[in-house]
Amino acid sequence: MDLMEKLTILADAAKYDAACTSSGVVRGGKAGTIGTANNSGCCHTFTADGRCVSLLKVLMTNHCCYDCAYCVNRKSNDLPRAAFTPRELCELTIQFYRRNYIEGLFLSSAVLKDPDFTTERMIEALRLLRTEYHFNGYIHAKAIPGADPALTHRLGLLADRLSVNIELPSESSLQMLAPDKTKTSILTPMAQIRDGAEQSKQELKLYRHAPRFAPAGQSTQMIVGATPETDRHILSLTQGLYRKYQLRRVFFSAYIPVSDHKNLPAPVGFKPPLLREHRLYQADWLLRFYGFTAEELLDDEEEQLDPLLDPKSQWALRHPEFFPVELNRADYEAILRVPGIGVRGAKRIVVARRVGPITFEGLKRLGVVMKRCQYFVTCSGKMLPGLRCSPQSVYRQLVGIEQAGLPGETWRQLSLFDGRAG
Repeated sequence: MDLMEKLTILADAAKYDAACTSSGVVRGGKAGTIGTANNSGCCHTFTADGRCVSLLKVLMTNHCCYDCAYCVNRKSNDLPRAAFTPRELCELTIQFYRRNYIEGLFLSSAVLKDPDFTTERMIEALRLLRTEYHFNGYIHAKAIPGADPALTHRLGLLADRLSVNIELPSESSLQMLAPDKTKTSILTPMAQIRDGAEQSKQELKLYRHAPRFAPAGQSTQMIVGATPETDRHILSLTQGLYRKYQLRRVFFSAYIPVSDHKNLPAPVGFKPPLLREHRLYQADWLLRFYGFTAEELLDDEEEQLDPLLDPKSQWALRHPEFFPVELNRADYEAILRVPGIGVRGAKRIVVARRVGPITFEGLKRLGVVMKRCQYFVTCSGKMLPGLRCSPQSVYRQLVGIEQAGLPGETWRQLSLFDGRAG
C-alpha cells in the first residue's frame, strides 16, 4: 500500500475526532527550524473527505484491539486497515507543510496491540518531527488511556496540546458500549496532564529553558446521542471536567451511526442530533465565558435544552424575576446574562455609559442584537415602546428569530417534533 492510499484511509478514519481549533500556544520561528505556532490558529487545509480543517488530521493507524460499538475502527468492523510508520508520517507532514497546505498536525490513533505500543509509535513520530526534521509548528496529540504515565509524559513534552477522549458521558454507558475502557483509565491521564502542565509552569518560573509540557493544555470529546444521558447530565459532567482537570475545551460530537449494535440507535432512519450538539456548544460557551453554571441552565424539572431556542434565551424566559436589566446601572455580570448581548457588547456598554446614558439607538451601534435583547432591558427606566412582553409572545418571537437562521426543512422537522414551534 502506497503513502497516498494510507492517507486516504487514515484521514477518513480521523474525521470523527472534533478538535480543530486555534492552537492556544505562542511560539515564534527559530533559526534552523520549520514552522511556527501562535494563538491565532493555523491555516486551512482539506481532509480526504473534503472537509476544511486547520491541521493535517490523521490517525497513526486504524488497526484496533478494542471493540467499542460506537467506533468505526472497532476490531469487529470489516474495513480497510492501514498504518503509518513514524518516518512516513514525518515525511507526509513536512511535504504538506512545504506546499503550504498545513501549519500543524493533529495526530490520533486506534490502539494497536496495546496502549503502550501505540503511544511509543506516536512518540517516535513526534520525536523525529521535532529533532530530525526540526518542525516547530503546532502539534495536537491524542493521549491513549491506559498507557504508562512515563510515556504520556514524554508525549506531552513533544506536543503542544494533549487530549483524552472521554467518549461517553457515564460509566454505565462505557461498560455497555466500550467494555475495554473504564472511567478510571480515562480520568487518570487527564489528572496526569493537569499536574504535568502545572509542574511545567513552576519549572519555567525558575528556569526559562525548562522543557514545556503540553503548553496549550488539554481537551476532550464526548459523543452525544448514542446513549440516553440528558443534557443536564452532559453539562454537569462538562462543568466538572473544567473545574477539576482544567480543560481548555470540551468538544461534543453528534453520534453518527456506524454500527447496528443492539444498544445503539438503529441506523435506519436515524439522523445525527446536530442541533442538539449545537445547543450544547452554546451552553458550553455560557459555562466558560458568561458566568453560568450547569445547575442554572438545567434542573430536575427541565433536563433537556430546548431545541427551538438558544440556552441563554431559555434561561431568561425561565427567570423573569431577573429582568428587565437597566443597562445604565447594572453591573457587567448582569448585562452578560441578557440574550443578544455578548462579552464584547457588555464591555462596550460598560465603557460607553461612562460618557453618556445608554439608549436603544446607541445599542445598535454597540453591536447588540436588538431583536433578542429588547424584551429584557430598559434604558433610563424605559422599555422599547410597543413591545408585547408576555412569556408566550416573547417565546414565539425568539423562536422566530431561530427559525430565520435555520434551513426550512430543518425547521419543518423540528416543528413536527415539538409543538411549541407554533
